[in-house]
Amino acid sequence: MRLPSPACEGRHSAHGLQPGTSAVPVGLRAMTFISGRWRSRLVLLPLLAGLGACATHPPIERVSEVDLDRFMGDWYVIAHIPTFIETEAEDAIERYELNPDGSIATTFSFREGAPDAERTVYHATGFVRPGTGNAVWDMQFIWPFRAEYIVGRLDPDYQHVVIVRSARDYVWVMARTPTLSEADLGMLTDWLVTQGYDLTGLRRVPHGGTAAPAPVAAGSGTDAER
Repeated sequence: MRLPSPACEGRHSAHGLQPGTSAVPVGLRAMTFISGRWRSRLVLLPLLAGLGACATHPPIERVSEVDLDRFMGDWYVIAHIPTFIETEAEDAIERYELNPDGSIATTFSFREGAPDAERTVYHATGFVRPGTGNAVWDMQFIWPFRAEYIVGRLDPDYQHVVIVRSARDYVWVMARTPTLSEADLGMLTDWLVTQGYDLTGLRRVPHGGTAAPAPVAAGSGTDAER
Protein backbone atom coordinates (compact mmCIF):
# COMPACT_ATOMS: atom_id res chain seq x y z
CA MET A 1 0.00 0.00 0.00
CA ARG A 2 1.19 3.50 -0.82
CA LEU A 3 0.12 6.61 1.01
CA PRO A 4 0.02 10.23 -0.12
CA SER A 5 2.77 12.37 1.34
CA PRO A 6 1.93 15.38 3.51
CA ALA A 7 0.34 18.00 1.31
CA CYS A 8 1.96 21.36 0.67
CA GLU A 9 0.36 23.22 3.51
CA GLY A 10 1.16 25.42 6.48
CA ARG A 11 4.78 25.31 7.60
CA HIS A 12 5.50 22.26 5.41
CA SER A 13 5.43 24.26 2.19
CA ALA A 14 7.40 22.64 -0.62
CA HIS A 15 8.66 26.00 -1.85
CA GLY A 16 8.10 28.62 0.84
CA LEU A 17 11.16 29.22 3.00
CA GLN A 18 10.49 28.35 6.63
CA PRO A 19 13.15 27.78 9.30
CA GLY A 20 13.11 24.30 10.76
CA THR A 21 10.79 22.79 8.15
CA SER A 22 11.06 20.97 4.84
CA ALA A 23 10.82 24.19 2.87
CA VAL A 24 14.26 24.49 1.31
CA PRO A 25 14.60 22.54 -1.95
CA VAL A 26 17.03 19.68 -1.95
CA GLY A 27 18.75 21.72 -4.63
CA LEU A 28 20.48 23.37 -1.75
CA ARG A 29 22.69 20.33 -1.27
CA ALA A 30 25.50 22.84 -1.77
CA MET A 31 25.09 24.01 1.76
CA THR A 32 28.70 25.06 1.76
CA PHE A 33 30.61 26.10 -1.33
CA ILE A 34 34.36 25.67 -1.49
CA SER A 35 37.00 26.87 -3.92
CA GLY A 36 40.58 26.43 -2.83
CA ARG A 37 40.70 27.75 0.73
CA TRP A 38 37.60 29.91 0.36
CA ARG A 39 34.41 28.76 2.04
CA SER A 40 31.21 30.72 2.35
CA ARG A 41 27.59 29.99 3.04
CA LEU A 42 26.73 33.43 1.65
CA VAL A 43 26.42 31.84 -1.80
CA LEU A 44 23.08 30.48 -0.62
CA LEU A 45 21.50 33.82 0.16
CA PRO A 46 20.33 34.65 -3.38
CA LEU A 47 18.85 31.16 -3.65
CA LEU A 48 17.03 31.41 -0.35
CA ALA A 49 15.72 34.87 -1.14
CA GLY A 50 14.41 33.77 -4.53
CA LEU A 51 12.20 30.93 -3.37
CA GLY A 52 8.55 31.34 -4.19
CA ALA A 53 5.33 30.42 -2.43
CA CYS A 54 3.86 26.99 -2.00
CA ALA A 55 3.17 25.12 -5.23
CA THR A 56 -0.30 23.67 -5.82
CA HIS A 57 0.73 20.11 -6.66
CA PRO A 58 -1.49 17.21 -5.56
CA PRO A 59 -0.03 14.91 -2.90
CA ILE A 60 2.70 12.62 -4.19
CA GLU A 61 2.63 8.91 -3.37
CA ARG A 62 5.04 7.47 -0.84
CA VAL A 63 5.70 4.09 0.69
CA SER A 64 3.73 3.25 3.82
CA GLU A 65 6.74 2.23 5.93
CA VAL A 66 10.54 2.19 5.81
CA ASP A 67 12.67 -0.10 7.98
CA LEU A 68 15.43 2.35 8.84
CA ASP A 69 17.92 -0.34 9.83
CA ARG A 70 17.57 -1.97 6.41
CA PHE A 71 17.60 1.39 4.63
CA MET A 72 20.94 2.50 6.10
CA GLY A 73 24.15 2.11 4.13
CA ASP A 74 25.34 3.11 0.67
CA TRP A 75 23.02 3.97 -2.23
CA TYR A 76 24.39 4.64 -5.72
CA VAL A 77 22.65 7.43 -7.61
CA ILE A 78 21.62 5.83 -10.91
CA ALA A 79 19.63 8.70 -12.38
CA HIS A 80 18.43 12.07 -11.18
CA ILE A 81 16.95 15.41 -12.00
CA PRO A 82 20.00 17.14 -10.59
CA THR A 83 20.46 20.07 -8.30
CA PHE A 84 22.91 22.71 -9.44
CA ILE A 85 25.92 21.04 -7.83
CA GLU A 86 25.19 17.64 -9.39
CA THR A 87 24.87 18.46 -13.07
CA GLU A 88 28.20 16.80 -13.91
CA ALA A 89 28.35 14.31 -11.03
CA GLU A 90 29.92 10.89 -11.54
CA ASP A 91 30.17 8.03 -9.07
CA ALA A 92 27.53 9.71 -6.91
CA ILE A 93 26.83 7.87 -3.65
CA GLU A 94 24.50 8.68 -0.76
CA ARG A 95 25.34 7.05 2.59
CA TYR A 96 23.01 6.89 5.59
CA GLU A 97 23.97 6.03 9.18
CA LEU A 98 21.46 5.91 12.03
CA ASN A 99 22.43 8.05 15.01
CA PRO A 100 21.59 7.04 18.60
CA ASP A 101 19.02 9.85 18.80
CA GLY A 102 17.15 8.56 15.74
CA SER A 103 18.46 11.16 13.32
CA ILE A 104 20.28 10.04 10.19
CA ALA A 105 23.85 11.07 9.41
CA THR A 106 23.97 11.58 5.65
CA THR A 107 27.03 11.74 3.42
CA PHE A 108 26.61 12.68 -0.24
CA SER A 109 29.71 12.32 -2.40
CA PHE A 110 30.59 12.37 -6.09
CA ARG A 111 33.31 13.10 -8.63
CA GLU A 112 32.69 16.19 -10.72
CA GLY A 113 32.97 15.83 -14.47
CA ALA A 114 35.47 12.96 -14.65
CA PRO A 115 35.91 9.49 -13.13
CA ASP A 116 39.36 10.41 -11.86
CA ALA A 117 38.34 13.74 -10.30
CA GLU A 118 38.82 14.22 -6.59
CA ARG A 119 35.74 13.22 -4.63
CA THR A 120 33.58 16.03 -3.26
CA VAL A 121 31.70 15.30 -0.03
CA TYR A 122 28.72 16.99 1.62
CA HIS A 123 27.32 16.16 5.07
CA ALA A 124 23.75 16.56 6.30
CA THR A 125 21.40 15.22 8.97
CA GLY A 126 18.02 13.65 8.26
CA PHE A 127 15.13 13.96 10.70
CA VAL A 128 12.23 11.53 10.30
CA ARG A 129 8.80 13.12 10.50
CA PRO A 130 6.65 11.38 13.12
CA GLY A 131 3.62 9.54 11.84
CA THR A 132 5.01 8.94 8.35
CA GLY A 133 6.26 5.38 8.79
CA ASN A 134 9.83 6.71 8.42
CA ALA A 135 9.07 7.57 4.77
CA VAL A 136 9.27 11.36 5.04
CA TRP A 137 12.37 13.12 6.30
CA ASP A 138 13.54 16.66 6.73
CA MET A 139 17.13 16.92 5.50
CA GLN A 140 19.22 19.63 7.16
CA PHE A 141 22.45 20.92 5.67
CA ILE A 142 22.50 24.33 7.36
CA TRP A 143 20.62 25.13 10.55
CA PRO A 144 17.75 25.99 10.71
CA PHE A 145 16.73 25.19 7.14
CA ARG A 146 15.51 21.73 6.15
CA ALA A 147 14.67 20.11 2.82
CA GLU A 148 11.84 17.72 2.06
CA TYR A 149 12.87 14.10 1.42
CA ILE A 150 10.21 11.51 0.52
CA VAL A 151 10.73 7.79 -0.06
CA GLY A 152 8.37 7.44 -2.99
CA ARG A 153 9.14 3.90 -4.16
CA LEU A 154 11.19 1.24 -2.40
CA ASP A 155 12.05 -2.26 -3.56
CA PRO A 156 10.76 -4.91 -1.10
CA ASP A 157 14.32 -6.21 -0.81
CA TYR A 158 15.70 -2.68 -0.36
CA GLN A 159 17.72 -2.90 -3.59
CA HIS A 160 16.47 0.26 -5.27
CA VAL A 161 14.62 3.38 -4.20
CA VAL A 162 13.18 6.61 -5.59
CA ILE A 163 13.46 9.81 -3.54
CA VAL A 164 10.91 12.42 -4.56
CA ARG A 165 9.60 15.84 -3.54
CA SER A 166 6.13 17.35 -3.47
CA ALA A 167 7.31 20.11 -5.80
CA ARG A 168 8.32 17.57 -8.49
CA ASP A 169 11.52 19.57 -8.98
CA TYR A 170 14.28 17.05 -8.17
CA VAL A 171 14.40 13.27 -8.01
CA TRP A 172 16.97 10.57 -7.19
CA VAL A 173 16.75 6.98 -8.42
CA MET A 174 19.24 4.97 -6.36
CA ALA A 175 20.35 1.36 -6.04
CA ARG A 176 22.59 -0.73 -3.83
CA THR A 177 24.92 -1.37 -6.77
CA PRO A 178 26.29 1.02 -9.43
CA THR A 179 23.97 -0.48 -12.06
CA LEU A 180 20.22 -0.98 -12.37
CA SER A 181 18.48 -3.06 -15.03
CA GLU A 182 16.73 -1.24 -17.85
CA ALA A 183 13.51 -2.97 -16.83
CA ASP A 184 13.70 -1.68 -13.26
CA LEU A 185 14.74 1.80 -14.32
CA GLY A 186 11.91 1.93 -16.84
CA MET A 187 9.41 0.80 -14.21
CA LEU A 188 10.55 3.53 -11.82
CA THR A 189 10.58 6.32 -14.41
CA ASP A 190 7.11 5.27 -15.62
CA TRP A 191 5.92 5.63 -12.03
CA LEU A 192 7.46 9.10 -11.80
CA VAL A 193 5.45 10.18 -14.84
CA THR A 194 2.25 9.03 -13.12
CA GLN A 195 3.21 11.26 -10.19
CA GLY A 196 3.40 14.37 -12.34
CA TYR A 197 7.15 14.52 -12.94
CA ASP A 198 8.51 16.00 -16.17
CA LEU A 199 11.49 13.79 -16.94
CA THR A 200 13.02 15.85 -19.74
CA GLY A 201 15.77 16.83 -17.31
CA LEU A 202 16.45 13.30 -16.07
CA ARG A 203 20.16 12.45 -16.24
CA ARG A 204 21.92 9.11 -15.89
CA VAL A 205 24.87 9.21 -13.51
CA PRO A 206 28.07 7.54 -14.79
CA HIS A 207 29.72 5.09 -12.40
CA GLY A 208 33.30 3.94 -12.77
CA GLY A 209 33.11 1.46 -9.93
CA THR A 210 35.10 3.59 -7.49
CA ALA A 211 34.58 3.11 -3.79
CA ALA A 212 32.76 5.53 -1.54
CA PRO A 213 34.72 7.48 1.07
CA ALA A 214 35.15 6.00 4.52
CA PRO A 215 32.27 6.60 6.95
CA VAL A 216 32.30 9.96 8.67
CA ALA A 217 31.58 10.23 12.38
CA ALA A 218 28.16 11.61 13.26
CA GLY A 219 28.15 15.30 14.03
CA SER A 220 31.16 15.99 11.86
CA GLY A 221 29.52 19.02 10.32
CA THR A 222 27.97 20.05 7.01
CA ASP A 223 31.01 21.36 5.19
CA ALA A 224 31.90 20.32 1.69
CA GLU A 225 35.29 18.67 1.39
CA ARG A 226 37.48 18.72 -1.64
